[in-house]
Amino acid sequence: MSGSGNLGELSIEEASRLLAARQLSSRELTEACLQRIEETEPKVGSFLEVTADLARQQADEADRRLATPGDAAPLTGIPIALKDIFLTKGVRTTCASRILENFTPAFDATVVARLRRAGAVLLGKVNMDEFAMGSSCENSSMKLTRNPWKLDRVPGGSSGGSAACVAAHQALGSFGTDTGGSIRLPAAFCGVAGIKPTYGRVSRYGVIAFASSLDQVGPMATTTRGAAMLLAAVAGKDPLDSTSIDAPVPDYAGLVGPRPEVKDLRVGIPREYFVEGLDADVETAVRAAIGKLQDLGATIVEVTLPHTQYAVAAYYIVATAEASSNLGRYDGVRYGRRRGEEQGLREMYGETRDQGFGAEVKRRIMLGTYVLSAGYYEAYYSKAMRVRTLIRRDFEQAFAGCDVIATPTAPVTAFEIGSRTDDPLKMYLSDILTISVNLAGLPGMSIPCGLDSAGLPIGLQLIGKPLDELTVLRAAAAYEDSGHWQRTSAELRA
Repeated sequence: MSGSGNLGELSIEEASRLLAARQLSSRELTEACLQRIEETEPKVGSFLEVTADLARQQADEADRRLATPGDAAPLTGIPIALKDIFLTKGVRTTCASRILENFTPAFDATVVARLRRAGAVLLGKVNMDEFAMGSSCENSSMKLTRNPWKLDRVPGGSSGGSAACVAAHQALGSFGTDTGGSIRLPAAFCGVAGIKPTYGRVSRYGVIAFASSLDQVGPMATTTRGAAMLLAAVAGKDPLDSTSIDAPVPDYAGLVGPRPEVKDLRVGIPREYFVEGLDADVETAVRAAIGKLQDLGATIVEVTLPHTQYAVAAYYIVATAEASSNLGRYDGVRYGRRRGEEQGLREMYGETRDQGFGAEVKRRIMLGTYVLSAGYYEAYYSKAMRVRTLIRRDFEQAFAGCDVIATPTAPVTAFEIGSRTDDPLKMYLSDILTISVNLAGLPGMSIPCGLDSAGLPIGLQLIGKPLDELTVLRAAAAYEDSGHWQRTSAELRA
């Protein structure tokens, strides 16, 4: 199949079928992706590290496995990219921070180890907001990543590189992390499918921590079924992660099926997510997508999530408090950048962190330290945790009357690069429709449902009950199959 156009535009499920039938080799597919990276990377800027030699070795091994009946898994030979937050043995891992710019891990994160066992091909590590703190991918200390749909727009964050590389067909799929919307927001901005599983569904072992009670790993792909295949490869209990859940993992890709139906589904529409400030094009597209689910047989019901208005405030207390604790380990002693050691220990700590951390990371560390300090813990952190409980109860009550909740993923489409960097509050509000899902620990997914007047993608968010990723994926695949919105490709246009 070489020479038949850009092989990187194949969906994961299409490529898997061709590889299994020996109509395509993993080496051909990998070389096509590497060529696409070389051609488009100067414009997009997705990758921090391209592991071309490793990718070719893994592709050749995948082809050997594919040649042996019964030896290959569904992801064998599929080229993917990883957010630079996953520890990768022998491959530099920076979290897009100067404080880790020369850090090379000695072991793999569990997710990476499982992908290796599944036969996936690692193309490289992709850009992100530093320590996953951001909504636009502009907080990277390494480089600027642009949205492939329009190069003067952000790709979303923090997993901006993960979404951009899939949208630009540099990789067939990718993995990111989602602490407050960091998979779903860039998926929406870049017109790809991205799912944040239930907290604990996927191991966080070997994932550099931002906010440990909120962080969750998830995949992105051009299609829902591709995302399901990626999720199936990494989900499940991990003895190395005490927060991972010991629960059976469904055959996500298989159970979604070739003709998923939603006739038995009750889809909840929360009025709190359709409020002033929601872009008119976004609301029109999302309501049309909900209408299509109804046409397919789903029952539409109104639900209420009354504590949604407090979610942003609660999130930025909980997340920054946990960040201030997690980032305390970066002191220049064991690994990473070290500065000022000749002046004394306190000076070394200060200079290492001052030069190693970017402005947004420093801001969040200071906020988190403040809300945990004596005299303020009860006033801020304890109240935020109580609000978190109320938000979780809102969802429990809403799901008593529905199976899945449908909302916009973001109130706007991808905004211009630099337009929000001087206004942190406006930037934080980019995640206003995704944050509650993390606070409640629920699965949430974004899929494309249209384009705005500027030709930029719009995301439909589907939220599920705990550990019910399958229903979310089924609803997403049914909508995708309906052809209500015909998928189009980013054109790498300025």
